[in-house]
Amino acid sequence: MFDFVNKKRRVVQIILGLAMLPFVFWGLESYQGADGEDIVAHAAGEKIHREEFAQALRNQQESLRASMAGVVNDAMLDSPEVRSAVLEGLIQQRLLRHEASRVGLMVPDSQLIEMIQNIPAFQENGKFSKQRYEELLRGQGLSPKAFEARVRQELMRQQLIAPYSENGFISSSVAERVIRLGEEKREINVVQIQPEQFLAQVKPDDEAIKSYYDTHQAEFRLPEQVRVEYVVLSLDELINQSHVSDEEVTKYFNEHKDEFGQAEERRASHILISAPATASDAEKTAARTKAEQLADEIRKAPQRFEDLAREHSQDPGSAAKGGDLGFFPRNSMVKTFEDAVFQMKLDEISDVVETEHGFHIIKLAGIKGAEQVSLDKVRNQVEQEVKRQKAEKMFGEMAEGFGNIVYEQSDSLQPAAENFNLPVQKSEWIARDAGELPYFSNERLLEAIFSDDAIKDKRNTEAIEVSPNVLVAARVVDHRPASLPPVTALRDKIAGLIARQEAAKAAVNEGKEKLEQLQAGKDGIVRWGAAQQVSRTDPQGLDGEILRAIFKIEATELPSYTGVANSRGGFTLVRVGRVTESASPDPAERKAFAEQLQQLLAQQELASYLAGVRKRYDVSVKNENLEK
Repeated sequence: MFDFVNKKRRVVQIILGLAMLPFVFWGLESYQGADGEDIVAHAAGEKIHREEFAQALRNQQESLRASMAGVVNDAMLDSPEVRSAVLEGLIQQRLLRHEASRVGLMVPDSQLIEMIQNIPAFQENGKFSKQRYEELLRGQGLSPKAFEARVRQELMRQQLIAPYSENGFISSSVAERVIRLGEEKREINVVQIQPEQFLAQVKPDDEAIKSYYDTHQAEFRLPEQVRVEYVVLSLDELINQSHVSDEEVTKYFNEHKDEFGQAEERRASHILISAPATASDAEKTAARTKAEQLADEIRKAPQRFEDLAREHSQDPGSAAKGGDLGFFPRNSMVKTFEDAVFQMKLDEISDVVETEHGFHIIKLAGIKGAEQVSLDKVRNQVEQEVKRQKAEKMFGEMAEGFGNIVYEQSDSLQPAAENFNLPVQKSEWIARDAGELPYFSNERLLEAIFSDDAIKDKRNTEAIEVSPNVLVAARVVDHRPASLPPVTALRDKIAGLIARQEAAKAAVNEGKEKLEQLQAGKDGIVRWGAAQQVSRTDPQGLDGEILRAIFKIEATELPSYTGVANSRGGFTLVRVGRVTESASPDPAERKAFAEQLQQLLAQQELASYLAGVRKRYDVSVKNENLEK
């Protein structure tokens, strides 16, 4: 049964999240979408609407922003990784709710009441206030009944995952043993027996070559290929061909001087009294009142700003530093905050500034003025910018005409080449899996040149944008269908493959024989390399299989020998000459490592459990709607 006492603190934090950030955990049941277009996922028969996902994403961004000094841009918090994690959280909530119901978990009313009454947000003078409780929920658009249902569901979820998320006791002796095993060192000598030593001895005959050819024909089949001629309209090439006059360069520089100097930067400190968008009107009023009281106190004693910031600021990123945010240019902070900073005078204390994060009191602590430079210092930079702008205009004008000509005069690329002064280039043989071949790694272009129109009718492809501001049109001039070369054409290649295989077998056999001799006590049969020290945590470049073989050796009788087939097709022989035990770790190190192992084990247990839960229910994600 759920251990209420031990988990109380964590659950209270989660319930507070339920109160302050509605819909984060179980979704907003009132969301109604337009059929499938509004659905981003299905989980256990339930729909997750796009609006619900968007709300959860905003809540997650708010949480991340609060932990990152409260002044970051939303664009940084809208990455595919963040979006995926938010959706996975919504899916997981639904699955765990169904799973809790399936296994018959229950939360008694007495436990629910005690939990809610102990939430500080619902208390006045240390006691539960029904009026405050109802007002706070009403401000979030929630009825007590709906909120209590969500609290009950969260407690059930905690019951469900607690045995897994808090599992994993690691004893002190186990932690010490693992540490010492990781730091134990072994002195080894290594010798490599490689296939190259045996290649000269292998001479495949015609029968072996024919047999290999017959059983590996798929490896030798040549794919369908084409050779094409093509023309490229590229913005970069237009930039290289552009010419600009001194008058153009000077004119542009005089009109854009600010772009080529050092932008002004300002250093600010702030005190944040948090009041996120989800806060009620009463909470915002209380936060503003506190901020204004602090502002009055600071105006009377400006030298106390840093001390008051450490004491009162709710920005975790800057409070400990007396509110210091360092120097920053424009367009790096929340706009309302930034506008206030760049209107202030040095050492000025602002009035209370409201942003979506709450209420700020700002002190301007430093100004780095904009630095102007002469045209001579940035002439090349200005020339490139003027060329780029002229080329962009030309490219925009040429692109449509280029596409029209290659389409309308589809039997030749010459008209387009002459009209736009572009060279007609020729390719080598190209297969459908062209790999990293310039231009022809583009899937649309490959589909076009392998189409019937291009191959049978020899028509130009359309102008295809293979990368930003690069258009390519191609025309097939030669075609080669898929084929299997005769064995005579492949004889040398096959002979080399067989020789390599046989040489690898010979190297492994030789290595195994020598290992048996060494283990039997025979000495002087190999020339060992220089001695080196290896450990599990410092393998000195040895691969995992060799390292495992080294540490499997019992240290009772040394030297000992081992060996494994290596990744180059040969055999690695190893002599272990000495074992150096690691020192016993100090108690603090042992304790810290045990805690890390416990966390790792608990994470693995919980991940395995959640993966098992997911397999029991149908889950589908509509990525096309998620990206809208």
